[in-house]
Amino acid sequence: MLVVMIENPFITYGYESPEYFCDREAEAEQLMSLLVNGNHTALISPRRMGKTGLIRHCFANPRLSEHYYTFLIDIYATKTLQDMVYQLGHGIVRRLKPRGQAAIDKFLQVVTSLRTGISFDGQGNASWNLGIGDIKSPVFTLEEIFSYLQSAERPCVVAIDEFQTISQYQESNVEAMLRTYVQQCRNAVFVFSGSQQSMMSEMFSSPARPFYQSVSLMFLKPVPLEAYEDFAKKHFLDYGKEIADGVVGTIYERFDGITWYIQKMLNQLFAITPKGYTVSLADIDKAESQIVHQNEEAYKDMLFQLTTKQRDLFIAISKEGKASQITGSSFLKRHHLPSASSVQKAASILLAKQLLTHYQGVYELYDKFMATWLRRS
Repeated sequence: MLVVMIENPFITYGYESPEYFCDREAEAEQLMSLLVNGNHTALISPRRMGKTGLIRHCFANPRLSEHYYTFLIDIYATKTLQDMVYQLGHGIVRRLKPRGQAAIDKFLQVVTSLRTGISFDGQGNASWNLGIGDIKSPVFTLEEIFSYLQSAERPCVVAIDEFQTISQYQESNVEAMLRTYVQQCRNAVFVFSGSQQSMMSEMFSSPARPFYQSVSLMFLKPVPLEAYEDFAKKHFLDYGKEIADGVVGTIYERFDGITWYIQKMLNQLFAITPKGYTVSLADIDKAESQIVHQNEEAYKDMLFQLTTKQRDLFIAISKEGKASQITGSSFLKRHHLPSASSVQKAASILLAKQLLTHYQGVYELYDKFMATWLRRS
């Protein structure tokens, strides 16, 4: 097979091919084994750890691609059931398009409520002409979509990304409704992927929640350092460049092994290193500074939109790196913050804006590059 080399082998968005995907061999085997054996799975980890990349990597494997219809639906930006149903329908149609008009006709025979919003040109290429407001009866359309999944000519794997979002919908019964549809659909297996770890664990581990004991739990951890070192060195060498010992390890430690940050740093280091040269430890801060500078105006704007109390807490946590007991007197005095109640309120808002993360009592800035910018400001 001919391998086409791309300009920069360290992919920071989307999925290219197994050639540019670092390790995850054990995790991919585990996830695919769960799915082909009929197990719904909750895939849980912090954001940017590589959940979506792992799903795409598995979907590209012939073990799934040649025998299943695979659908990846991102509901991160959704606020209501109507939004989610729109994304689900649009995602399925987009995935069916390469299979031609016959595949989409099969979908529209079952999902009649979307039929008027999908048209075909003279070559049989489908166009999605619907807006969110065109989903007039989301409960009915959702039922139709599950009927399609049940009747599809291949078994289906449906991955719903940022699944914890449904717990914040305006409607109160979405979890229970989805649980019922999932349980009744025998021709599809589901991956519920989420990055709000506490919320996801609660959804699938609490006896009070509809999805309790309905899935296999899979927690995604960082790729081992040794695997990342081998991956980085190989790709630098393939392009006539080198990376010195210790560089990947320093990046790995600085960013807690989080996949996206490692990829972003390696991408930048690769971009600034001419062919025939070697990346050194001294280049790490240079690359990080360039990334931070590229985003500086966005960071300033983000800070400007916060209230004084929110901004002060945000900066205080950035200085700590990993902050705990933020309502304790020691933290408050150290950072000249007001009362514990005002700090708790500010933290809740920053968490809702997803500017902070909170797991096992520890608060951190979500954007580690922004944390670097604040510490240097």
